Amino acid sequence: MSKISIIGAGQVGAATAVRLVDMELVDEVVLFDVVDDMPQGKALDIAQSTPVVQKQVAIRGTNAYKDIADSDIVVVTAGFPRKPGMDRLDLLAKNIEINKSVSANIVTYAPRTIVLYVANPLDLMTYVCHKLTKFPAQRVFGMAGVLDTTRFRTFVAMETGYTIRDVQAQVMGGHGDAMVPLVRYCSVAGIPLTELLPKAKIDAIVDRTQKGGGEIVKLLKTGSAYYAPGAAVAQMCQAIVRDEKRILPVCAQLDGEYGYKGPFVGVPVVLGRKGVEKVLQLQLDAQEKALLAKSVSSLQEQLDEIEKGKMYQ
Repeated sequence: MSKISIIGAGQVGAATAVRLVDMELVDEVVLFDVVDDMPQGKALDIAQSTPVVQKQVAIRGTNAYKDIADSDIVVVTAGFPRKPGMDRLDLLAKNIEINKSVSANIVTYAPRTIVLYVANPLDLMTYVCHKLTKFPAQRVFGMAGVLDTTRFRTFVAMETGYTIRDVQAQVMGGHGDAMVPLVRYCSVAGIPLTELLPKAKIDAIVDRTQKGGGEIVKLLKTGSAYYAPGAAVAQMCQAIVRDEKRILPVCAQLDGEYGYKGPFVGVPVVLGRKGVEKVLQLQLDAQEKALLAKSVSSLQEQLDEIEKGKMYQ
């Protein structure tokens, strides 16, 4: 029996659950949250949609970590939102505390699972989860690259007017303003983007991609994106469950690739049943290397703070 558990039944967790049920990817989806009755209510609502969409998937809401036992994949969306008066380190410390609880329970109840981290700050939380669980890096990785890439592809389709089906792209680096959309690797039906749009419009697309999450937050005013993140998680889960060997951008640990060792960074990988089966090393030009170095440097400064303060111990 195949099973995916989602820790955190908020907007992203629930959106992911709906996608997984609609895809009939596994036999069972478990939706966990610490808030009493909330995941049970959302799971029941989703279950009541299955006769309409004709999907035979069991979905269960729970407040008990033991129900994640025997999961093939555990998706972690649980996190603390930034509130007025909190600085970056305050938010980081709060989310590390959540990470400690989540990781300890994953180790206890699902020690052979693959962990797909989604909660922000994603690059840092994935690193901390790896440290806490002590799972092989192949089985602990983050989602953001797929989301960043799909935003890039969406904006390219909007600007060119061509079908989204033909747009391919790659995004590397950290999740946020320091991400590196690789224009050279973006194409429409195999035609390089640089042959379809002038540089000024491409630069505008890159800038909008880097600020994609913030644009949605500004529009929603009281929340952040969840439909696209849920779809991105579901695509990654499908690649794992069906052993598709897909090349997808994933927040994975580098072990010498691109000249870095240790941090979790958005890079193209081969994603299959064992998790991250290979990190692909693209040939970057001088400008791309410089942008990636800037992104990793910013990330490393925050990792150094975590290590210096032993924040995950």
